[in-house]
Amino acid sequence: MDTLTIIARFFQEGGLFMYPIMIVLALGVAIAVERYLFLNNSMKNNTMMWEQLIPMVKKGEFQQALSVTAKTSVDIGKVLTYGLVRMKGAKRREDIETAMEEGLMEIMPRLEKRTHYLATFANIATLLGLLGTIIGLIQAFTAVANANPAEKADLLSSSISVAMNTTAFGLMVAIPLLLVYTLLQTKTTELVDSLEMASVKFLNIIMEKATPGA
Repeated sequence: MDTLTIIARFFQEGGLFMYPIMIVLALGVAIAVERYLFLNNSMKNNTMMWEQLIPMVKKGEFQQALSVTAKTSVDIGKVLTYGLVRMKGAKRREDIETAMEEGLMEIMPRLEKRTHYLATFANIATLLGLLGTIIGLIQAFTAVANANPAEKADLLSSSISVAMNTTAFGLMVAIPLLLVYTLLQTKTTELVDSLEMASVKFLNIIMEKATPGA
């Protein structure tokens, strides 16, 4: 018996609750792939944008830097736009820092979007698996109650084995989803930390430029 046949038999024996668990798995995989690609792309674009902007900032070409950041949708560009715009009306570090924190707060919901669904889907998959097993056990004991006494042990053993398939499948879906959720949370944190670090470097550079003799 090949692997595909075993998987198909396992799925069929699990009953109706295998289908909603499969739907949860499909949704979770779709979100995980989309978020992973989005975060990777954001990190790459942020690095490229920073490498483009940092020479301008170091030369004090703030207006030229602003013309670049104002036209981009890259995260680091948006954060620095807040700081560069704020520089026109305030020279204090705290004012510029607050402006960039505002920009970062505006970006964070987009970075964290949909990731929390993975943890929810993991819980739903586990609960659906348990519910399917409980209903399967109820049906099994009901069927055994009317069975021939000589066949009860074999029938009950077989029914319980089938009922447990939903719990097993639910856990097989939930565990990877939780692992992927943790991975995406870690990548999101790294991305936010890199934006905060870039903001600090930007502030240090412009403060050096503002210092007489710098």
